Amino acid sequence: MVDTTLSTTYREYIDCLNRQDWAELEQFVHVDVHHNGERIGLSGYREMLERDFREIPDLHFDIQLIVCDPPRIASRLGFNCTPRGNFLGLDVDGRRVSFAENVFYEFDERRIKAVWSIIDKVAIERQLGQSMDPR
Repeated sequence: MVDTTLSTTYREYIDCLNRQDWAELEQFVHVDVHHNGERIGLSGYREMLERDFREIPDLHFDIQLIVCDPPRIASRLGFNCTPRGNFLGLDVDGRRVSFAENVFYEFDERRIKAVWSIIDKVAIERQLGQSMDPR
């Protein structure tokens, strides 16, 4: 049996992000949320997202894959956007780049309590012609 409730909640969360509906964020994110092992709380999480949208005005979260094993979800998110200035230590400066983020979420009472995220920086480096990877 598949738990569609949690995956539906996750899709609603992603929709909330894409609408930048920060008032609704607390419906999806726990007040004591952790990001990559650090407790940042709901306010820190919101600040992180607001900064992301300031630095990447055309940011859009595109769900490419979801694996749901309650209380956890794994997701691959796709991005095709134009970050301003420096992004992940790279001088992107408004050039369009495509990359993926692999992210794991742990839910508590239908709210995200922990997030572990890895962005494919090598994909961006390759597009910018800056890859140090000899492959």
